[in-house]
Amino acid sequence: MPHVVSAGGVLPQGGHYVAGTGTIAGQGNAITVTQPNSTRGVIDWNSFSIGKCNTVTFDNGSGATLNRVTAGAPSAILGSLKATGSVYLINPQGIVVGRSGIVATGGRFVASTLDLPNTAFINGGTLTLAGTSNGNVLNLGKISSSAGDVFLIARDVVINAGSVSAPNGTAEFVTGQQVALLDSSGSRQVFVQIGSKGTVIDRGATQAAQINLEAADGNIYALAGGGSRVRATGTAMRDGHVWLVADTGHVTQRGTIAATNADGSGGTVDTLANTLSFAHDAAVQAGRWNVSTPAFTVDRATAHAFMRSLNAGTSVDATATGTNGATGDMNVASNLRWKGPASLSLVAAHNVTIAPGTTLSNSGSGNLSLRADGAGIDNSGSVANQGKIDWSGSTGLVSAFYDMNGSYSPGTIVANSAWTAAPYSGLVTQVTAYKLVNSLTDLQNVSLDLSGNYALGKDIDASATNLTSSSSGGVDFIPLGNAATPFSGQFDGMGHVIDRFGENDTYSPSRTLSLGLFGVIGTAGVVRNVGMTNSALFALNDDVIDNGSLTYTYGVLAGRNLGLITYAYTTGGRGSPHYGGAPVGGLVGTNDGLIERSWSSVSVGDAGIAGGLVGINSGRIVQSFATGNVEGGVRIFPGGLVGANSGTVSQSYATGEALGDLSAGGLVYANSGVIEQSFATGLVRGFCCTPPGTPISFGGIAADNSAATATIATNVYWDAQTTNQTVSAGSGAQLPTSNGLTTAQMGNPASFDASWDFSPTGAWVMPAGATHPILRWQPGQ
Repeated sequence: MPHVVSAGGVLPQGGHYVAGTGTIAGQGNAITVTQPNSTRGVIDWNSFSIGKCNTVTFDNGSGATLNRVTAGAPSAILGSLKATGSVYLINPQGIVVGRSGIVATGGRFVASTLDLPNTAFINGGTLTLAGTSNGNVLNLGKISSSAGDVFLIARDVVINAGSVSAPNGTAEFVTGQQVALLDSSGSRQVFVQIGSKGTVIDRGATQAAQINLEAADGNIYALAGGGSRVRATGTAMRDGHVWLVADTGHVTQRGTIAATNADGSGGTVDTLANTLSFAHDAAVQAGRWNVSTPAFTVDRATAHAFMRSLNAGTSVDATATGTNGATGDMNVASNLRWKGPASLSLVAAHNVTIAPGTTLSNSGSGNLSLRADGAGIDNSGSVANQGKIDWSGSTGLVSAFYDMNGSYSPGTIVANSAWTAAPYSGLVTQVTAYKLVNSLTDLQNVSLDLSGNYALGKDIDASATNLTSSSSGGVDFIPLGNAATPFSGQFDGMGHVIDRFGENDTYSPSRTLSLGLFGVIGTAGVVRNVGMTNSALFALNDDVIDNGSLTYTYGVLAGRNLGLITYAYTTGGRGSPHYGGAPVGGLVGTNDGLIERSWSSVSVGDAGIAGGLVGINSGRIVQSFATGNVEGGVRIFPGGLVGANSGTVSQSYATGEALGDLSAGGLVYANSGVIEQSFATGLVRGFCCTPPGTPISFGGIAADNSAATATIATNVYWDAQTTNQTVSAGSGAQLPTSNGLTTAQMGNPASFDASWDFSPTGAWVMPAGATHPILRWQPGQ
């Protein structure tokens, strides 16, 4: 730590511009630096210290002035340093802001013992600071930036024992031999490129929109003391975020670190270190606390820090990364009990183990997640509960994730007998263990146990799939489940995607009649939270009729669904090289079960019964939509959402074009079931060359609504302008013409009847400037 010497009467000496232009004027106990037109300039000084009663002012507009000390004395700021813009102070011998020192800038304040080239500074943008001096940066006083950031940077030691305030920017205390200084409006800005085994100590008060303490291979001491003295408050441009980064070093935390966003919602604290230690009062108050070390043992001190944070409403994600040659195991060796809604996630690069005699419990609605093989590399990672998990007083979830080649030992788990699944969640049980699907091989191996529970461990590139036996190269993929042995387990995508599935063709081995990722999802089967992006699926079979029954059905996600699909989506294309006649949908070919809160933007092209979401629906479709075009060759029967509906379509819509040779419907092609509280806006039209006098049937909602069982409720609407249709159905029962709204009316909630709930808890929302409603769940996905 540098020695602080009284510097009364002292002012900077020997200053002259070496880049840029400006003036330096002294009078009495003050110096004023004037730099015109908000420019950038560089001043070399023989010394730069400010005595207790003295003032240095930079009148630099919104520009920036770099001050470099070229002689051999450290800088001591015991008086006042002010600036309208940004001030950079570089002194390899060290910089001290004394207890009486006040630094107040409108832009950035940078105090650094590392230097940077003049040309790079004048040009702006990302700056590289480097140096090998042993000078330290110490703040005992008050440093603030009203509109910018505060950076304290040294190779050896940075200490904040005073106060630092940057309410609209970042406060970053960093040690390293070389660092990159970015100009970012939304995240941390200093990144260590070459470490120095330095030390960062924050035992003062730090408040900023975001805070970063970084010593890549050194030590960080976040010694907040009483109260929340390390506090990130966020702005409209910056989430409230605190980083404690010592990737190959050590972090010690004491007291409370707090992070909130500008709107008062929870912020984030990231703690990354090779080793960690927590004092008896360590805690985090934020929305989420991410804690990472190469090998993680939740000992008593760590457990107490976690419990204090969890009880304060902070969800904790702890990860054993397996870096630096560590095992990557997560071991819980101390009890963890908390109340309330906060969740705990324990992730290991390899194994997760709860030690004997150890109890994890929640009373409230908190979730517990135990995940092995965190990187999704198929390393046989396992989960073993040798203690007790008590969720009898919680409505939260307990989930365990383990590698397909690993193992799961549930041990003692007590569930809540009164637990019920949340609406639309697709959950079956409160406690669930999942095998991780991390590769295309894992995905195909789901077929080895079609009653198992699975979860995607990461996004999967499925472009190697060769979905035709005649295609060269690639991997033949057989759809998961068939009519004889359907998929009856659970498949949770965990928000991940399967990309480029089926782009090479469609593989249909002999008598595999339902094509898609899943052939048939059985009545007990659940597929949820999964996306299939850039997909393609092509029908190659003509013989779709077998003894008078349909035998083939095509969908990107599933050929046939008899179970539950929730929060699933598909994008890409679907086509047929020639007449196939099979039902086809962007999501599912034939639905006999329940599809809810799902969507497709697949462009569906086929000869047959085609729908943007589902080909044939005899089940239920709820709060779902399709945006892809449905069009093909001769004898296509297109509906924007569903081809043929004999089931129920509720609170759903279609916006894609429906193009048929003789008939088409904006929402469904043929309706013999129930359609309620739904709408269509896509263009409905026929081929340009339909011979005059040919019977045609086009409707804003349905091509055919003539079945005796057909019901289209009066709360169903279509955009008469964009569909180019004046009637709801090409044939059969009609809605009132007034249900064909103009585009302007479609964008006004008042145009829809009272069953359409646009309240904060209702199914529908009308975004500002929108031309039609959307489902309330959509923006959050």
